[in-house]
Amino acid sequence: MSMHEQENAQSDAPPSSHHPTRNAVRGKGYFRRLGPGIVTGAADDDPSGIGTYSQVGAATGYRLLWSAPVLLPLAFAVQEACARIALVTGHGLAGVIKARMPRPILYLCLALVVVANTVNIAADLGSMAAALQLLVPVPQVLGVVLFAAVIVLAEVFVPYHRYAKILRWLCLSLLAYFAVMFVAQVDWAQVGRDLFLPQFDWTKGDIALLIAIAGTTISPYLFFWQSAEEVEERRITTHYRVSKAHIQAMRGDVFAGMATGVFAMAAIMITAAATLHKNGITDIQTAEQAAQALVPIAGDYAGVLFLLGILGTGLLSVPVLAGASSYAMAETFGWRESLEKRPSQARAFYAVIFLSILVGLTLNLLGLNPMQFLLIAAITNGLAAPILMAVIWWIASDEKLLGKWKSPLWSRVLLGIATIAMALLPLLWVLAP
Repeated sequence: MSMHEQENAQSDAPPSSHHPTRNAVRGKGYFRRLGPGIVTGAADDDPSGIGTYSQVGAATGYRLLWSAPVLLPLAFAVQEACARIALVTGHGLAGVIKARMPRPILYLCLALVVVANTVNIAADLGSMAAALQLLVPVPQVLGVVLFAAVIVLAEVFVPYHRYAKILRWLCLSLLAYFAVMFVAQVDWAQVGRDLFLPQFDWTKGDIALLIAIAGTTISPYLFFWQSAEEVEERRITTHYRVSKAHIQAMRGDVFAGMATGVFAMAAIMITAAATLHKNGITDIQTAEQAAQALVPIAGDYAGVLFLLGILGTGLLSVPVLAGASSYAMAETFGWRESLEKRPSQARAFYAVIFLSILVGLTLNLLGLNPMQFLLIAAITNGLAAPILMAVIWWIASDEKLLGKWKSPLWSRVLLGIATIAMALLPLLWVLAP
């Protein structure tokens, strides 16, 4: 049966709750109704995100805050398209690309997401180990090995439906940055101006920071994870029917997730600007310097709070990164795949998870500064994203594939703007003085 025929079959199937945790946008217990979108949005603020946003706030103060309201609708459009494709077709992003696009494009997309994810895993593991050193004097390599082992065991042996609940609670670790904003001496008048009156220096430095911000907010691994989670959630119910209500619930879920991620981004940048930049710290080289942003609320315990934030988001994002690579590989090569399966039932799928984290661990032996590694990972995402976004735009606009559920005009316009902007930034960097 073709994907289009599957879509028609979905429309004729008996009505049921497509996502038991996401029945509707409105209603009692809204937080419990949120599904894959909220996890994906929270994973967006991984250690790479915390490190990148902290460095941007420290380096430029409030000057690049305007990127938050600009990126929110663009990031939402990308993730909504990924969720829509999986919701309607019942296949993850790699599976749809395999069915609808030439093989060279499929392999290019696969290579881009796997390379970007692996660099991101390495950066996140390194930053988690560096944060641990604030409290426990353990060697950096030992810390990386420890966290890699914990994450592999959790992702391999904890069933998906339980793991997803754990991921939702880990989202709360970012609240510390919101709290700091209300006790630090934030210049709110300047924040308001810089949020809505863009200031930008057309230099290589500013453009590189903007690539990093965009790359860690609109990240390749989120595209594949969002679609994979939609498929996983759909396996919970036997019968389903794609309907307007399901699309609306999905859209609300995705928006809630991306809004959470972007609001956290703004909070981290504001916090770093009001604490680090204000005190002359404009280049973050160590985890200790990054942790100083939390001193106004935690005092001597800033290192502890920073460690909890990095650990919470790291334990959330590294499995997402590895899982996104594994889903993409499994769909490309036709392997059995699901986080609900035991390792013995999907050996190749879990082997990719293990190898992704192992390679990320190995990259930490290069001796790069963990804080600098985070910025490199964000820039890698920014360079890989435009090609993948162009493919997503094409698929989401395909009426033969999605029928009446293809992306609406507003979504295609926003996704097109995001794709062009992400593609132009590296070119501007090359041309800038």
